[in-house]
Amino acid sequence: MTTEPQRLQYLEAMGLTAWVARYRLPNARESEACDWALPEPTPTAPPGQRLHALLDEAEQAARQKASAARRDAADDTAGSAATSARPPTVGRARGLLDSPPPESIAPAPAAEATAGEASEPLRFAVQVACLDGRWLVLLPGRQPPSAVEVRLLGNLLRAAGITLRHSPSFQAFTWPLEEGLPVESPTEEAKAGLQAFIEGAGRRGWAPERVLLFGRDEILEPLLGWHDARCTLLDLPGWQGPALGELAGSAAAKRDLWPRLAGWRDAWFAAVAHGDGQGADD
Repeated sequence: MTTEPQRLQYLEAMGLTAWVARYRLPNARESEACDWALPEPTPTAPPGQRLHALLDEAEQAARQKASAARRDAADDTAGSAATSARPPTVGRARGLLDSPPPESIAPAPAAEATAGEASEPLRFAVQVACLDGRWLVLLPGRQPPSAVEVRLLGNLLRAAGITLRHSPSFQAFTWPLEEGLPVESPTEEAKAGLQAFIEGAGRRGWAPERVLLFGRDEILEPLLGWHDARCTLLDLPGWQGPALGELAGSAAAKRDLWPRLAGWRDAWFAAVAHGDGQGADD
């Protein structure tokens, strides 16, 4: 198997430049501009000669390794030792010089196996709003809330004695941000993406104090880390209950929620009393 330094050596010898793909998360801070010092050109042999030199070195090292293996395996079957020591890649690499253009070359089996072992990203979507810049409201799902659901949310807040200066404006966040990107740690990358989205919104005046999650989602809930009425991912107190659509159609769900509204009122005005309630616009 060709290591990364060897692969870069082969690319450099053939005159090809290795590029590293990068992408930027929504609302993430822009990278600082940098001036890269270009290396001074040094006289080198043509790419074809450099590639042949690398291949000759690899072939010589492979022969030495094969000889050592045959000596070490003198007590074993000579044929199996010689077969296992034969380098499988040198001849194929040399054949690239006279082969068709790269577009017509089939992918190597090793590359296919590596791609097949790549992790799949977590997939979820959530609608996010921040009430007067203070309380996060999360609605799992790709569809934005309907007019009935938004009106119900306003009625619940008014019933709790909370009057908003601005109507809530929901923004959609979906993960992954782009399909086809390599994934090493699906859970940690999804958590970092959601955190970056919410923290980046702070530049628009969001200063979350509490989280209200309406609805259930088997992927989003573990990411948020609900424990003892607290969202551990954002390190904020929180509440989770039925989806707004379920509340709109169930009188029993509304009755169960009613006793909690007093706690919402106390939490909202307790922050105002401490001078933390001057939230910015949504």
